[in-house]
Amino acid sequence: MKTIRSPWQRFYGWAHSRRRRYWAARAEGLGRLTVSVGNLHWGGSGKTPTVIAAALGLTALGRRVAVLSRGYRRRGSAPLVVSLGDGPLATVEDAGDEPLMIVEQVPGVAVVVGADRRAAGALALSRDPTINVFILDDGFSHVRVRRDVEVLTFPAVDPFAGGLMLPGGRLREPLENVRLADAALLTGLEAGDEPPEDFEPTVRRYGFRGPVFTSRLRAEVVGGSPPRRPLLVTGVARPERVARTAAAAGLECVDHLRFPDHHGYPQRSLRAVGAACARHRCDAVVVTSKDAVKLRGRLPEGAPPLLELRVEPLLDREFLPWLADRLDR
Repeated sequence: MKTIRSPWQRFYGWAHSRRRRYWAARAEGLGRLTVSVGNLHWGGSGKTPTVIAAALGLTALGRRVAVLSRGYRRRGSAPLVVSLGDGPLATVEDAGDEPLMIVEQVPGVAVVVGADRRAAGALALSRDPTINVFILDDGFSHVRVRRDVEVLTFPAVDPFAGGLMLPGGRLREPLENVRLADAALLTGLEAGDEPPEDFEPTVRRYGFRGPVFTSRLRAEVVGGSPPRRPLLVTGVARPERVARTAAAAGLECVDHLRFPDHHGYPQRSLRAVGAACARHRCDAVVVTSKDAVKLRGRLPEGAPPLLELRVEPLLDREFLPWLADRLDR
């Protein structure tokens, strides 16, 4: 893959490489087996749904799992226990949207947030010493923590982002770093989609030697009967993917309001949602699971019901046995 890199993009890649070299011998373990789920992209590669699927699978195998997340755009940065497996212990403002989404969808799993994953892991163990597996949500670039298994996710639509790094591109790490992964997971395939033919040859060309897996989407509308005139509202990194999934689930959305990723939905945004509902005579507001934790009970008076478009990733049947085997080595 040939790309043209600006001086700033080359500097960004050099800085990441230097940071990785610095921490290669200094990274510390968390005292338990650790799985990292991350990506090379800036947002929108299916990391958190993969974390949810892995946590559910490992829990079903008898593991005591804790998910460690940064909690992007939450209030504060100190480590915070969001759940010990029996419901939320923090608000979405203090926990962040994705950690609270994990709590809702993975009962029995502890969730702790913190900018310092080592401190978050220590807090988790102090509250529950029976934890025996940590999963790092968005862990690939968190190089201060040593991990036992590294899973890299790639979105099925434009998996390599044209090879262009930030600033200007969507990659936050160079494609060459795919060689550091133990598994590559192509995410977001709709039913009937075929993986891009060049995906596996490309990751192999960059030195990747592990197995390649895929993840397909199964979507359902939660919270009410299927609407006839839904308004789609998203605050995610790749709203076009949500629109595609909604259409595949049979939803004919009359409009799509797009807000930035991790949007907090202040009053002006809620008013915009209410106005769009009135304008289009909507009978439902359809949102992602990540947006649902921030919008429940907050829509303007007179707005139609809030429905959640919940997406379940269907991982290759070989993935969880492979992951369990890697952890048992």
